[in-house]
Amino acid sequence: MWRRIHAQISYGVLAMPATAPPRTAALPDDPATLKSLVREQAFEIERLKEELRLARHKQFGASSEKADAGQHQLFNEAEVLGAEAPAGDGEEVTVPAHKRARGKRKPLDDRLPRQRIEHDIPESEKLCPCGSGQQRPRIGEIVTEQADIVPAKVVVLQHVRFKYGPCRQCDGVFPAARPTTVDASIAAIGSTNEPQAIIIARAPAQPIPKSLAAPGLCAWIAMSKYGDGLPLYRQEAILARYGLSISRATLAAWMIRLGELIVPLINLAEEVQLGYDVLAMDETTIQVLKEDGRAAQSDSRMWVRRGGPPGKPVVLFDYDPSRSGKVAWRLTQDFKGYLQSDGFSGYDAVGKREGVVHVGCLAHARRKFDEALKAQPVGNRGGLALEGLMLIQKIYRIEKAAREAKLSPEQRKQLRDSQARPVWAELRHWLDAKRGQVPPQMLTGKAMTYLDNQWPQLVRSLDDGRLEVDNNRCENALRPFVLGRKAWLFSDTPAGAEASARHYGLVETAKANGCEPYAYLRRVFTDLPKATTLAEIEALLPWNVARPATQSVAA
Repeated sequence: MWRRIHAQISYGVLAMPATAPPRTAALPDDPATLKSLVREQAFEIERLKEELRLARHKQFGASSEKADAGQHQLFNEAEVLGAEAPAGDGEEVTVPAHKRARGKRKPLDDRLPRQRIEHDIPESEKLCPCGSGQQRPRIGEIVTEQADIVPAKVVVLQHVRFKYGPCRQCDGVFPAARPTTVDASIAAIGSTNEPQAIIIARAPAQPIPKSLAAPGLCAWIAMSKYGDGLPLYRQEAILARYGLSISRATLAAWMIRLGELIVPLINLAEEVQLGYDVLAMDETTIQVLKEDGRAAQSDSRMWVRRGGPPGKPVVLFDYDPSRSGKVAWRLTQDFKGYLQSDGFSGYDAVGKREGVVHVGCLAHARRKFDEALKAQPVGNRGGLALEGLMLIQKIYRIEKAAREAKLSPEQRKQLRDSQARPVWAELRHWLDAKRGQVPPQMLTGKAMTYLDNQWPQLVRSLDDGRLEVDNNRCENALRPFVLGRKAWLFSDTPAGAEASARHYGLVETAKANGCEPYAYLRRVFTDLPKATTLAEIEALLPWNVARPATQSVAA
């Protein structure tokens, strides 16, 4: 299809039957009007060519925004040197040197369990060759390490609860009737203050009552789906291979029940997140098949919020059928501070609310210039798209230097004031001078319009060193969901989508706080059912849980 369209656009005509007569009668007779019509048609053809080149690049080209190896030939010598230097135009951005050991493997993690396998020489070689008959003394050992893996295995946990009856001497003296079955004895426990004829050890609290799913199995399924993007139908086959036959419908029901279990943790994490004055938001599509009043093909939304104070990062997901600004308003109604997002108009109302300062995303502006550059003919790329992109890259080089130097927020603000602020001023001057030189319908014109419209929000990153110049961290938090969506494609019901949102939030928050996700989920699914106080639930928040050693995972 795109080949045919390309041919039509290249010749500036639409495909018409060979017998169709030329439509010369529709052309104007006035030369000036005719020239104007030709210019309009030529512009439209060029615009369509640009869109076609970009579409072909998105389909067949590299998705990275980094320049390819051959792009340097587009620049002259001075621009090449300026682009390859740590900073341009007199800027001094110190980037720490990186030293890479050559010929040495990265050592294995000290937290991994070790199994010592000893290798000794034969007994005949232990005698000293001097002829004394004495054995050689051991003077040391050489240790080399290899990584091995023990595949997953299904283990059946038998919970044995001992049952006790009355002693022989007091048999029959209890006022309450003696239960005759285990279930009856369980029901009798706690129903009266009088002593019971039969008592049974209490059953441990389970993440899913009356289910065969132990906490470890629950954690494995949840992590496989929401951390590793493994759909439930694949997990069904994997479990069957290990000897455990469970339908995907049962697995889905477990995930919904577990999503309900972790609601208290999600609520506490949300309080911490909204209590801090820096928050980032983004959203992506999700398809839910069985939703009242909506076609199965309709696109719903998965919203993500990333925030929280230093040392307590929180990533939360929320499902909603709508992309309306009302959703953004609802999710931030208790928030005051800096809200960072892309240029989606749904955030505009929140940004105008008292106590909220809207911060933009420079990555979206950069992406539009990058797309405009890629839409140009190969071998003839440059112009205003390249100029705008290079100015934005100067800002990113300064940000990279600050990140690699691990500057504090105060130090980063000072660096931005001294080095980034002049570049922003240069970018603004360039935009004002060049914006009228390209039609707004072209991709470069669209990129410049976006940059101009978002400018007040973009420069706010200069006001506080805690702010990022873009929303990439929040977008990266969405990446596991997007990768998983490619595998499982859709959610069956809104309840499943809401449960997925909670699980994704818990997994991503655990990762952001340095917890190994599986070990953390196993801890949550083991201890949360037993928690009866607020303090016990708060103790399970990721930043309150010491980073689990890998040994606990192997155990």
